[in-house]
Amino acid sequence: MKNEFKVIADLVEKNTRVLDVGCADGVLMEFLRDNKNIDIRGLEISKNKVQKCIEKGLTVIEGNAEFDLKQFPDKSFDYVVLSQTLQAFLNPELVINELLRVGKKAIVTIPNFGYWKVRLHLLIKGTMPVTDTLPDQWYDTPNLHMCTIKDFVYFVRSRDFKIFKSLALNEKNTSLINNKNLGIKNLFSDLGIFLIEK
Repeated sequence: MKNEFKVIADLVEKNTRVLDVGCADGVLMEFLRDNKNIDIRGLEISKNKVQKCIEKGLTVIEGNAEFDLKQFPDKSFDYVVLSQTLQAFLNPELVINELLRVGKKAIVTIPNFGYWKVRLHLLIKGTMPVTDTLPDQWYDTPNLHMCTIKDFVYFVRSRDFKIFKSLALNEKNTSLINNKNLGIKNLFSDLGIFLIEK
């Protein structure tokens, strides 16, 4: 299981209700169900991935978060998880607002476009970088809105959302992000994980 998922699992309390938006093949869902006694549901846009989840005995519906989160009642989940998908939406702000309406708290992870390897690749090679967290070429990437850890922190603050925890991941290392180290974490982390609330 990816280190990112271990960190997310640590943020989720036992015996809670969780919605995994963009749950892919259900790896995180399966882990939460089996290890933390989580009542978990999934929303996934890919028919094939929905089928894989169902084969694992997971409860997943096919849908696009940008349009289909509105079917869930307010505060129907304790946590809503959105893992490395925010940058693929036409309207990320609408999706964040929906996450925070449907869930009491949201866990959002973003690939960090401010990571030094990404910056260096762009500077030296002059082409869009391909990394573990940004694995696609520019012409076939689902990413529409690239952002950095710093961008996301500024966005959340500008909307008066509460940040309970900000974490930076770099390969196997996880560390806290705070006001004093935001610039450094933005430079040296390839992934940001945020636990937020409206």
